[in-house]
Amino acid sequence: MNLLSGIDFRWELDGLVILAGTLAAVANGLLGNFLVLRRMSLLGDAISHAILPGLALAFLLTSSRSSLWMLVGAVVVGVVTAMLTEWIRSVGNVDEGASMGVVFTTLFALGLVMIVQAADQVDLDPGCVLYGAIELIPLDCWNLFGLQIPRVVLILGGVAVLDGLFILLFYKELKLSSFDPALCTTLGFSSRLMHYLLMTLVSVTAIASFESVGSILVVAMLVVPPSAAYLLTDRLAAMIVMTAIFGFLSAVLGHFSAILIPPWFGFHSTSTAGMMAVMAGMLFALTLLFGPRHGVVMNYLRRQQLAGRIVREDLIGFLYRMEERNDLSPSTPQFLAERLLEKRWRVALILRRLSACGMVVRRGDGFGLTDRGRDAARQLVRSHRLWEYYLLQQAGLREERIHDSAERLEHYTGAGLNQRLSDQTDSPRLDPHGSPIPGLEGKPQGSDSREAKEFPAEESEPLRKGV
Repeated sequence: MNLLSGIDFRWELDGLVILAGTLAAVANGLLGNFLVLRRMSLLGDAISHAILPGLALAFLLTSSRSSLWMLVGAVVVGVVTAMLTEWIRSVGNVDEGASMGVVFTTLFALGLVMIVQAADQVDLDPGCVLYGAIELIPLDCWNLFGLQIPRVVLILGGVAVLDGLFILLFYKELKLSSFDPALCTTLGFSSRLMHYLLMTLVSVTAIASFESVGSILVVAMLVVPPSAAYLLTDRLAAMIVMTAIFGFLSAVLGHFSAILIPPWFGFHSTSTAGMMAVMAGMLFALTLLFGPRHGVVMNYLRRQQLAGRIVREDLIGFLYRMEERNDLSPSTPQFLAERLLEKRWRVALILRRLSACGMVVRRGDGFGLTDRGRDAARQLVRSHRLWEYYLLQQAGLREERIHDSAERLEHYTGAGLNQRLSDQTDSPRLDPHGSPIPGLEGKPQGSDSREAKEFPAEESEPLRKGV
């Protein structure tokens, strides 16, 4: 609240600007979901830029800024853009991104030239094309049932409803054609028809948003909120809902940022549409960094957690093998770090965690396994040696390669897979190097197969639960 205390919020100005920005974001984002899924995000960018010659041509032919003629011109050029892109890609045998780049840069440049030529006759300029005039929305209202409602709000609301109905009615077809066009065609739905219907609606939505929010925000809302949602979920319905939420947040945060931030740097204000696009980008950046599934930071933490678990398992496995060989070397952190090729501080930290979990105990200058730690280490060593035997005897790997492979596989093997390995190899007592394969309870491998089969599956990862 303190941050917003300096803002005199008025619904007739701020509220309508946020509403228009939200409607533009939602309308474009709904269709943008399917462009992102089809890996055609640049096509939305191409259409939003390429409709410029359609707008200019409609004005030059009719000498009118009527929304109807502008809409017709934009839709025609938008569909032509999609068709030209597909034609150049197939006939010219070039990359889809390259064909999009050729079409939209050419048409966009042509549109800018035509707009500049018409600038003396119409109040439209390149700056308006880029940034729109969302701040002026309240000045152009229509009377509806006695209420003065901004024209742009009515148009964007209608387009958002149209886009929502299109997705609702053709959800299955859009989903099929986005993920598997061949299957869609096989089931009797024309994936090409769905493609051009989608491109037509993208053109309609772009031109509806164009005048108020400009091409920058149109492109941003077509791509950025759906991309952020894509990082958070693998379900299409949830992705669509999240896209709408991101669009709303972008509009709200963008409007207030356009008012609050410029004074920090000595300016009065900045473009609201531009700040909405910036906020959309910042929300995407936060999602990219901190998303629970695909976020860069979360993936890094998961990798570190996995690396730490592997080191912990390697450490107790090494202590077990020392006990097995009656090795009386002092198992100090320095000694263990040298043997495991790890940093001393990391080994010392892991030893403290293992000690707190009751898996190791200090013995003189070094450390030794407790009964709990020994049971967990026994399963790890058992997995390693069973894998070595299996890889040599069943998989046919050369003997010099089995140790490294087993070293990796042992960390992902629970009790269930352990038992299947034992069954597949007829419960061998020795691994290929002559070391004994321990049983589940410290008995020789194969001495009590019934006991092994009754080992509960839910206890397949005792070390992971204990540390």
